[in-house]
Amino acid sequence: MIKVILCDDHAVVRRGIRDTITEAVDLRVVGEAGSYPELRDLMRNEACDVLVLDLNMPGRGGLEVLATLRDEGSTVKTLVVSMYPEDQYAIRCLRAGAQGYLNKAGEPAEMITAIRTLMQGRKYVTPEVAQMLVDTLHSPESEELHASLSERELQTLQKIASGKKLSEIAEELMLSPKTVSVYRARVLEKLHLANNAELTVYAIRNNLV
Repeated sequence: MIKVILCDDHAVVRRGIRDTITEAVDLRVVGEAGSYPELRDLMRNEACDVLVLDLNMPGRGGLEVLATLRDEGSTVKTLVVSMYPEDQYAIRCLRAGAQGYLNKAGEPAEMITAIRTLMQGRKYVTPEVAQMLVDTLHSPESEELHASLSERELQTLQKIASGKKLSEIAEELMLSPKTVSVYRARVLEKLHLANNAELTVYAIRNNLV
């Protein structure tokens, strides 16, 4: 039996994923978490084989969770299931330590296939992601500037481009406004931009919002 833990801050989404997984006789959901603190406590007390992880969570986001698991030497295999487009996030997640990436808009049955693939010791990506990986290997110099952003910097970029104020971003990310300002400054520097207007244009052109 493959033991699975779900981590997504939306209970309705977790329920949908759980219902999908329970259709497979060889899979069982042994726990659910809506944030990193909940996930941390759950994984201390409940053994699991596969973690199904959302990227966009309050506080510590999915990429930070991946980095923590990697630094701790965790043997849990992680399947990222996200609303974000594959062309912007799949490779970033794989580099951060995930074993697979799925878009939430995909077919439910694909998740079962992905989990089984991870348990076989293989990575799971869609054909589109596989092609992107090949293209990256052949043309590493073509990587976009935003590939160098940290998760918090990328989140700050997206939220500013979506029209949110720094105070709103700070509240959503559970950070101080001063810290968010630092992230904004780093984003502008790394992307060679001058202001929020240019930042917004960059995000739209690169399908980040």
